[in-house]
Amino acid sequence: MAGCAIEPSRMRKDQPDERQGQLARRAPGASRFLRGWLLFGVIWLALAGVQARAAYKVDIQASPRAVRKLLEEHLDIARFAKRDDVSDDQFSFLVTATPQQVRDLTATAGYFSPVVRTDVRTAGGKKQVTVSVDPGPQTTISSISLSFKGPVLTEDPAQANATRFAFSLHEGDPFSQGGWDDAKNAALRALQARRYVAAKITQSQARIDPRTHEAKLSVTFDSGPTFTMGKLEVTGSERYPARIVDNVNPISVGAIYDVQRVAELQRQLQNTPYYASVAIDVGNDPAKPLETPVRVKVSEYPYNSIRGGVGYATDTGPQVQGNYSYLNTFGKAYPFTVSGRIDQIEQFGQIQLSMPPGARAWTNSVLASYSTTNVSDTRIYSIRAGVQTTRTSQYLDYGYSLLYYDDRLDQNAVGPETAHALVPAWSWTRRNTDDPLFPRSGNLIHLEAGFAVKGAAADQTFGRLYARGQQYFPIGKTDLVLFRAEFGGVFTGGSSTGIPASLLFRAGGSNSVRGYSYEGIGNSVDGSVLPTKYLITASSEYQHWFTHDWGGAVFFDIGTATDTWHEKVFYPGVGFGARWRSPVGPVNVDLAYGIRNKDIRPYLTLGIAF
Repeated sequence: MAGCAIEPSRMRKDQPDERQGQLARRAPGASRFLRGWLLFGVIWLALAGVQARAAYKVDIQASPRAVRKLLEEHLDIARFAKRDDVSDDQFSFLVTATPQQVRDLTATAGYFSPVVRTDVRTAGGKKQVTVSVDPGPQTTISSISLSFKGPVLTEDPAQANATRFAFSLHEGDPFSQGGWDDAKNAALRALQARRYVAAKITQSQARIDPRTHEAKLSVTFDSGPTFTMGKLEVTGSERYPARIVDNVNPISVGAIYDVQRVAELQRQLQNTPYYASVAIDVGNDPAKPLETPVRVKVSEYPYNSIRGGVGYATDTGPQVQGNYSYLNTFGKAYPFTVSGRIDQIEQFGQIQLSMPPGARAWTNSVLASYSTTNVSDTRIYSIRAGVQTTRTSQYLDYGYSLLYYDDRLDQNAVGPETAHALVPAWSWTRRNTDDPLFPRSGNLIHLEAGFAVKGAAADQTFGRLYARGQQYFPIGKTDLVLFRAEFGGVFTGGSSTGIPASLLFRAGGSNSVRGYSYEGIGNSVDGSVLPTKYLITASSEYQHWFTHDWGGAVFFDIGTATDTWHEKVFYPGVGFGARWRSPVGPVNVDLAYGIRNKDIRPYLTLGIAF
């Protein structure tokens, strides 16, 4: 016996058979007679609808909890209990249909021999329905057979292995209709992800033995031919040059189809400021697999746009931000952007003029910004101006810049200090995780490097390095361990005097060392916490997920920021928190204890800080 899909049960109604139809065609009088009875039936149903209603309650007693939830959600007698228009006849029909519906529903969860008892009682004029279900033993999977037909057997056995790996059921797992369907669909998507766009399932079977409560599963996949990519067919491009799509396109004509390449093309287009939405469709006609068309449909943003938002972060408090963009400067699709952000710690503003993406998606721009920060009794005013070129891909980001810094630092101990520097810099980011929004395995790495030479528009000669990484390790199906570390260093022959303060480092806060105030770890002088030349922090966190969306965590953080390594002091922090996979990204709520300062601090963060 194979598992069956859940379908909503329907009230049965008699259907006229073929002989009745013939009789109606032969005898007009009989037809009028039948229509009269039909009208009578409609009137009777209407009158039945105004009869006394059968108000009732339903109690479903079943174990395990998953079976009870399944019955509560899909059993008709439970679903209709919320309505006040169920007649006595309809109620009787629902009670009569309940045992068969229970058997059908539990079969989808792998329980094929349930014992069902239905008890109806009336107390105080109200009916009480008790449905007791002993589902019996759950069917388990005793064998799985995945076989393949087509070129995949000789062209790309690794793709067949990837398909087997994507099949999520294993021998010994409980059988359910939903799990069976999900496993087949996941394996098929894995086979279609590279080369074989038109792959399909030609045979699938779940053989259930009700005596031994075992399921034998078999699936046959037909890969079909290898597909190669053709030219882009772009529609919807009216305001902005079509060459923008070509310049960011990572797909070469004749390349073997790869869903990752298609996803990268979509990501590249959506990373530009021009397109509100991007839809990509690849032809899957097995009769025309070579240079199959890649159809790209874009929806463009208008030339002018104004955006704004409000938010809150534990470290910086409430914030307001805004952005104005004009995307057709000089009539050549040059984006011009004015943006700003204000919170309790920082006020930031920037203007930027960019060129459209060039070859291999490199984007050139000029920019100028001004920011002020006031944290830990230290105020930093920073002006930056310069040029940069950046390239963003699905996994890697690159950036080269030449920026001039003009900073002023105010503190409690002495008067203001100023510093200037012209800094050539390089940055690199790699994303290698199983999920970009809710990662469970993989890592994120970010690197920066820059330098300045005294006398070349700089007050001091120095080199600057910064590195940050996060590593995710899954533990079983519900838990994971997260390690995070960062290192920063400004290397110079003397003190930090003459180095722009915005290029130095402090630690502390929700994305640094929890248990301490935001950027509250540094060089303390007369109550001011000054930025330092060196930074090192590390964090370990264990997460347990109680459901798919909700979890808890315990963590240990440690770090320091110092001007001299031999005088360093490490600041440890411990704590626990809640984790939520919200529709807009991960939300973390933490309570941390700073061991050195004996302080307890709450934290609320949204998203992955990287």
